Amino acid sequence: MIKLDTKVAIIGAGTAGLAAYRAAREFTQEVLLIEEGVYGTTCARVGCMPSKLLIAAAENAHQLTKSRDFGVEVEGPIRINGKKVMERIRKERDRFVGFVLESVDNIPQVNKILGKARFRDAHTLQVGQHTRIHADRIVIATGSRAVIPPPFESLGDHLMINDDVFDWTDLPESIAVFGPGVIGLEIAQALHRLGVRVLMFGRGGGLGPLSDPLVRNYAHQLFTQEFTLEPDAIIEKMELEQGRVFLRYQGKQGVTLETHVDCVLAAMGRKPNVDLLGLDDLGLKRDARGVPVANPKTMQTSLPHIFIAGDASNQLPLLHEAADQGKIAGANAGRFPAVKPGLRRTALGIVFTAPQIATIGKNYATLVDEYGDCDCFGIGEVSFEDQGRSRVMLKNKGLLRVYAQQGTGLFLGAEMIGPDAEHLAHLLAWAHQQQMTVSQMLEMPFYHPVVEEGLRTALRDLNAKLKLGPEMIKHCLDCGPGC
Repeated sequence: MIKLDTKVAIIGAGTAGLAAYRAAREFTQEVLLIEEGVYGTTCARVGCMPSKLLIAAAENAHQLTKSRDFGVEVEGPIRINGKKVMERIRKERDRFVGFVLESVDNIPQVNKILGKARFRDAHTLQVGQHTRIHADRIVIATGSRAVIPPPFESLGDHLMINDDVFDWTDLPESIAVFGPGVIGLEIAQALHRLGVRVLMFGRGGGLGPLSDPLVRNYAHQLFTQEFTLEPDAIIEKMELEQGRVFLRYQGKQGVTLETHVDCVLAAMGRKPNVDLLGLDDLGLKRDARGVPVANPKTMQTSLPHIFIAGDASNQLPLLHEAADQGKIAGANAGRFPAVKPGLRRTALGIVFTAPQIATIGKNYATLVDEYGDCDCFGIGEVSFEDQGRSRVMLKNKGLLRVYAQQGTGLFLGAEMIGPDAEHLAHLLAWAHQQQMTVSQMLEMPFYHPVVEEGLRTALRDLNAKLKLGPEMIKHCLDCGPGC
């Protein structure tokens, strides 16, 4: 048994763990990075990057189907070569992973330990059967894993999680996707546009990260025009039958339907990897899911020398959040006990469907919970169906709702589905982080013709409702038609 002493031990070498390692090394050279499996981040291997490769292929195929609407004739039917699609995804995915592995290779071997870590006490980690580590400070950055409810386990090889999709060598003919969250929506629509018959099921009517009922309903209508979407289905039967998966379910209006699909994708969320760390005897304060509760500004748990970051923290499971949390946790572990609050940015979430979905700052549900029915916040909105640049591009589908505080006009947040949402969301996130008012946002420049003019319309609508600006004028032409 090898016995080691170190100032900082970091469990997990994903986005948060690597960020924590780099930050901790600015304060001490005695840092150990422990990884149970293969090196490489969730984002590069099975998350952000390979999913965007799949989406890019789908967008290319879909754009060809719209060519005739522009007067551009494409001869013959469009043919999707599933093997070529997946070959490019795997090749580019491996390239992205390679970049991560290069950075890991630059870490001295003496600072890396392979094996599964488990707490023996608040300062001691057992790694596999080979190493015991005493650490003054510890950072938990163990990531998360897909949730698979027991009824799905009987499907065997016909059950997929999003990690499996990007190892496919060809596209299936049909698939049932359970979970209309961010991952499920992105994959379901992309597969549909690549010629796969897709059925999507959910419970409770939720759709992605949307909480604003008007935006959510608009999004639901758009997606159901493309593929079967049952956000509140009752699955009566699901079993293997002659090499395929048989499904019987109650859909809209209680109608019972039956179908067969090649496989099932479980996209019902992810679970923080903290349940097998041996936390039970440490006395850590934990939430209902068993995740250590942490100060979001310091990432410090109820045991001052233990920090947590990334998907394991169950705060915001996004790459930029994992990197920020890892940097904060690593720096504080490195300079402990001189713990300092780190930079936490405005909440920003983007779903790369078409149209894209975005949430910025405080969402509708949070504001209703905070302000109740006292009319303490106002709502402005714009439809992109008649927005000039959106119509030019034949991308004129979408709804944006922006929220601000009554009296002050302070911008509070937004939810939207629409064209170029990823770019509009960044503008709104920057404004939110700078604590701008709606009036100040309207003082910023808007070119013509651009999709951003739709954002200005929503802000003008909001300012008028807050009684801080003039009433809205239908078809205002102060900067051109279709604004």
